[in-house]
Amino acid sequence: MEWQQIIGFYHVAKLGSFTKAAEATFRTQSALSQQIKSLEEELDCQLFERIGKRKLRLTSAGERFYRFSEAILDEYDNLKEELNELKGLQKGHLRVAAPFTTLYHLFPHAIETYTQKYPYVELTILDRSQQIVIELVWNGDIDFGFALQSEVPKDLTALRWKKVETVLLAPLGHPLVQFKRITLKHISKYPLILPPRDLRYTCRRMLEKRFQKLGLDYQIVMESSNVELSSLYVEMGLGISFATVVKDLPALKQRKLEFLPMDQLFKPDYISVVMRKDKTLVSYKSAFINTLFGESVLSNQSIQRTR
Repeated sequence: MEWQQIIGFYHVAKLGSFTKAAEATFRTQSALSQQIKSLEEELDCQLFERIGKRKLRLTSAGERFYRFSEAILDEYDNLKEELNELKGLQKGHLRVAAPFTTLYHLFPHAIETYTQKYPYVELTILDRSQQIVIELVWNGDIDFGFALQSEVPKDLTALRWKKVETVLLAPLGHPLVQFKRITLKHISKYPLILPPRDLRYTCRRMLEKRFQKLGLDYQIVMESSNVELSSLYVEMGLGISFATVVKDLPALKQRKLEFLPMDQLFKPDYISVVMRKDKTLVSYKSAFINTLFGESVLSNQSIQRTR
């Protein structure tokens, strides 16, 4: 069994395609197919079965070998990082993903501080939705993700980072400002800017269920999955919207918006750092978390779960 066969198999299994795996490993599709064939002959079992012309499915043996290949490749990456540490090198790859708003408002200073201190760490930052972030963490494709704690499955580790609250966005001087307690009946009278109707957006699902339960008619004038985009059109007076924000964030005070509390509808939440429970952190990865929190919250080999 050769190292390149393990790498090739892993990518074919993960991507579900010889074509995509060939692109990811910089090999020809025919060369990759031959490697898998040789591997199957050596193991004396079939690892893939074809479904139609393009789809692949792992056999039982293939699923077992996939777990083996994933574990050995993870261990290889860990070994390289540990050897660099033994040599006193803060060098390696750090992969992070978060939604756009988190990256735009909360990341820049921390990233600048970290890259100045660890210039030899290869940093990859991905702009992804919360659900994609969680999937990337679960699949081991990134080291750290950022998502609302309420959305993080219990089988992942979540470190509370920034407290957030859900507010109603309205133009300055909007009539709703006069109410001490804003109800859904008040809200339903104005055009709404909401996320798309999608399982990923719990806020919209919750609102629509409550509107329907109360028998309230409402108008959605715009669908937007980006808070920055929504707030722009709220400022223009197109409608009102909702946003989950970090309280007293300086950037928010520059906007021509009313931020009306919605405590009666939404509980406070936290933007959390999300990672796998089985994750072992070398020093430069722990240092990234400590940079975010401004203190030493992680040890080199362990992490405390907070919920």
